[in-house]
Amino acid sequence: MPKLIVVTREGEERALDGQVGHSVMEIIRDAGIDELLALCGGCCSCATCHVHVDPEFAAKLPAMSADEDDLLDSTNDRDATSRLSCQLPFSEELDGLRVRIAEED
Repeated sequence: MPKLIVVTREGEERALDGQVGHSVMEIIRDAGIDELLALCGGCCSCATCHVHVDPEFAAKLPAMSADEDDLLDSTNDRDATSRLSCQLPFSEELDGLRVRIAEED
């Protein structure tokens, strides 16, 4: 099973079994990592599932939509590696993907 590596705000690193076809947000939420709020449940209508993605995987991710870009503009911790985890479908190709949960706004 492909792995998703999640770094919490406290710096704890966790390797999660990633279910292909689920979003990165769903995998993190289902693992019980509560600091990723995901208040909208994956509808791309908030930015509470904001993560920073390892740049090594950037080319393997789908392009950012205008809605995702607008929502990320509302966060204080946005940088070039910022993505909404609900917009990242997990696949075998993303085995080893490393994300860091963004600071809370």
